[in-house]
Amino acid sequence: MKAPLIVALVVALAPAQALAWGAMGHRIVGEAAMRALPGEVPAFLRTPAAVRDVGELSREQDRSKGAGRIHDHNRDAGHFLDLDEDGKLLGGPSFLPLPATRADYEKGLQAAGLDSWKAGYLPYSIIDQHQQLTKDFAYWQAVKVAASREKNRERRAWLNRDLVRREAQILQTIGNLSHFVGDGAQPLHVTVHYNGWGEYPNPQGYTTARVHGPFESEFVFNNIKLAAVSAKVAPLRSCDCPIEKRTVNYLSDTATQVIPFYELEKTGGIRSGDGRGITFATDRLAVGASELRDMVVSAWRASGNATVGWPVLRVQDVLAGKDPYDSLYGKD
Repeated sequence: MKAPLIVALVVALAPAQALAWGAMGHRIVGEAAMRALPGEVPAFLRTPAAVRDVGELSREQDRSKGAGRIHDHNRDAGHFLDLDEDGKLLGGPSFLPLPATRADYEKGLQAAGLDSWKAGYLPYSIIDQHQQLTKDFAYWQAVKVAASREKNRERRAWLNRDLVRREAQILQTIGNLSHFVGDGAQPLHVTVHYNGWGEYPNPQGYTTARVHGPFESEFVFNNIKLAAVSAKVAPLRSCDCPIEKRTVNYLSDTATQVIPFYELEKTGGIRSGDGRGITFATDRLAVGASELRDMVVSAWRASGNATVGWPVLRVQDVLAGKDPYDSLYGKD
């Protein structure tokens, strides 16, 4: 069978299975990634409180489900991408190259009589949150430097309060990024065979049972430990490539684990306590944590070249001594 570039879960057709990893899996991805951050990132990210907060915030994209029909409909498709084994979206247009924007992506799908609400748009969710984190870090840098130099008491007080807000915002954004990166590490979120093999040719006799929830939730909760995942987090890896390429590469790699999952299930490997399933799930969570850690670092490194405020200022100019207060506070 040709390994798909990326294939995924159709959440809109099975909303109960939209939670890639349960609460425990997402928490583990967030905490393991934060524990593995290098010393180059801001120190507040490496505190025990920040590690715990990101672990909990990693769950928010699922915890918010059920807020309302519009809320859920707008967001659910952001957790998956539905490609067949030939790398085609629902058997229609090819996934690659990834269109530059979701609008372009939508146009391509519509031309084939499809839409992103059915095909999913997980890569755009990851890219969006990485870009937001880059901007969050840019503001943090500018505000922190400005507060340290400000002589006016009232301005300094505002900057110090805003620094607290910036740090809270960064943790929230990392939590969101963690969730979508975690989704992308779960093989059953990168295959049309998302909950059993389904109504597709099945010469290998893979299960058609609803295996999605039992694997990512009950199995992980009962068998997987944070310490074991942390021990398998890979060394920091810089892609030296655009976030779009990194995201596609990451999801494509996850797609290669779909058949191994079904082979494992076929031989009883995802029964509770089976060492093969424990190793498989631990490895996948560690891959997600590694990728999240790497993306946090890449956003931090990119933030020095970003802009902040209005009138727009370059972070580099602020670090070089330009007063950013009016741009940060707002001149309207």
